[in-house]
Amino acid sequence: MRKKRIAIDMDETICDSLIRHIEWYNHTFSAALTKEDTAGTRIYHVIPVEHVEVVRAHPHHPDFFRDLDVFDDAIDSIKILSEQYEIFFVTAAMEYPSSFQAKHDWLKKHFPFISELNFVFCGDKSIINADYLIDDTPKHLDGFDGEGLLFHAFHNMNAEGYQRVHSWTEILEKLRIDNESIR
Repeated sequence: MRKKRIAIDMDETICDSLIRHIEWYNHTFSAALTKEDTAGTRIYHVIPVEHVEVVRAHPHHPDFFRDLDVFDDAIDSIKILSEQYEIFFVTAAMEYPSSFQAKHDWLKKHFPFISELNFVFCGDKSIINADYLIDDTPKHLDGFDGEGLLFHAFHNMNAEGYQRVHSWTEILEKLRIDNESIR
């Protein structure tokens, strides 16, 4: 009998790509943008329109994803989950093909206990065959056949109708409870 599968998004789910956008934006434009300034929307909607093209180009830079900070408890929680579940990292990298190597290297560095064969670089996540999808982007959960968990992020704080989780500790508790109830 196969283990249940968890598909886990990368950006804004296990690592902080928003802070990288903000750091690069503030450096480039001598600005003082904060995460709080993006509450309920994407960074592209809170900056001057003449800066949007530059910020949209950030993820295309080969170093953008290289050394992002890992969210608190993500590594330890995923390691614990990997004992009971088959873990796949599923990132919609097709929008940023130059990110493949950096994302691959980042995942290998921070999650060496997950096989590289379980790194999925895709576009439409509805193709993923898993029991759970943990993602910060509601549209990815909409077409997913399993149970979707919306990882709380500044941009999705107004999204409704999704099972929301706020931390990796909360995810660990929820999925361990689900696993216990199956027995």
